[in-house]
Amino acid sequence: MPRFFIEADLAENTSVELTETVFHHWVKVLRAQVGEQAILFNGQGGEYQAELIEVAKKSAVVQISDFNPNNRTSAIRTLLGQVMSKGDRMDYAIQKAVELGVSNIQLLTSERCEMRLKYDRDQKKLDHWQGIAVAACEQCGLNIVPQILPPMSLEKWLETELPETRLVLAPNKDEADVLTKATHDIALLIGPEGGLSEAEIAASNQKGFVNWCIGQRVLRTETAPVVALSILNYKLV
Repeated sequence: MPRFFIEADLAENTSVELTETVFHHWVKVLRAQVGEQAILFNGQGGEYQAELIEVAKKSAVVQISDFNPNNRTSAIRTLLGQVMSKGDRMDYAIQKAVELGVSNIQLLTSERCEMRLKYDRDQKKLDHWQGIAVAACEQCGLNIVPQILPPMSLEKWLETELPETRLVLAPNKDEADVLTKATHDIALLIGPEGGLSEAEIAASNQKGFVNWCIGQRVLRTETAPVVALSILNYKLV
């Protein structure tokens, strides 16, 4: 059964007009007909079963029925601090991090960061990345959509209030028993394609981040969150 995120109030035993986005995807692209069913969620928790009861040329209405409160959220709350990268790499990192249960993603800039988002026109890029997070939730079954937080410098982020357990991916700098004392509230810092500088790693260490080296190979910036979140889910859940 297809799943769609809809920006609308949902409640059992009510009817709702589909938003333009859901109408286009379900009715125009998938060619849904009256009587077909889907799962709708609005990011406020849980999901609803919906039946298509009316289809017009440019609109459609569904009847909302059963509510399922299961959000399928991870037992680990992970704030991913991801230094931005160009092209499809950032899209991939966001998509897979969401599928693996990340709570929120803080976009970061750093010394070797490939991009800077400073102007109003860059809101389109932020909206694009948030859309990737929504689509990932539709696919994997999550009902609470992680927020893609506007970029800030790594220096400023380190001064904010962060989760108790703090990990920074740092090749060849692994500290013993990194995850033995880890809580279920984690800040995970991942650098850009060129990696974090020695000074940036040292600055993160001063703010309580523990160095974490995953294996003997240096991972790409878009691969690192996939591997790190997978390990955290395996070890701590």
